[in-house]
Amino acid sequence: MTLKAALLQGQKLLEDAGIASSRLTAEVLLAHAVNRDRVWLYAHSTDELIELWWIHYGRYLHQRIQGKPTQYITGKQEFYSREFHVTPDVLIPRPETEHLIEAALACGGETILDVGTGSGIIATTLALETKAVVTATDISSAALRVAEDNARRLAANVRFLECDLVPAERFDLIVSNPPYVALRDKPTLEREVRDHEPELALFAGGDGLDIYRRLIPAAAQTLNPNGWLVLEIGADQAESVGAMLSSWTAVEIRKDLAGLPRIAIARKQ
Repeated sequence: MTLKAALLQGQKLLEDAGIASSRLTAEVLLAHAVNRDRVWLYAHSTDELIELWWIHYGRYLHQRIQGKPTQYITGKQEFYSREFHVTPDVLIPRPETEHLIEAALACGGETILDVGTGSGIIATTLALETKAVVTATDISSAALRVAEDNARRLAANVRFLECDLVPAERFDLIVSNPPYVALRDKPTLEREVRDHEPELALFAGGDGLDIYRRLIPAAAQTLNPNGWLVLEIGADQAESVGAMLSSWTAVEIRKDLAGLPRIAIARKQ
């Protein structure tokens, strides 16, 4: 079987299983199986698919059809034009979080804290995009191992701490993409998210607001005077999070490219 035939066969299997973007997914999985990029596949489309490649490709297709996210199969996801390592111990980076990066860069600050760093995409990106001293926290030691690996591979100077929310220090800027999915919404999530991404990083109580209730007052105690807080929020949480920030100044809710509320920004009084 040629690589082209294997690609078409994989695409058909994914289509029949109802997997979205079946062509792209088949390309990514086949490229991962042969340890090459997608451009190489097209340049060598008439090459024979050797047995080892076929074994890997077949396993990856089966995993994807069973609902495992492509990023957990390949172990990588691009974010802010950089490739990050991901495992089932961390959330898969979403493009919407790049709005948080842009807001944080506009706020600035010499010392930055990333709360609930997960795979470390926010802390690593801010360390590489600024000259700030960046600290990142997470309650999960497994997630911190992934984050530390990403920072090391990308040569980002980030200090990682295992703790709940904020350390006993002062910062100019606090950023966070915390868990904000309501437990009541669990049955409505896509199976790739519900069955494979870590619940600790997804859910925050019955209404999804539990972390904000703790983080916002903690940030008020931790930020330097006139420091900034930048949070990613759920699409239906702008009013609730805005109310929690009523004692702050310069409060702003920014929308994502889909027109949904996505980022809450506020400055300490």
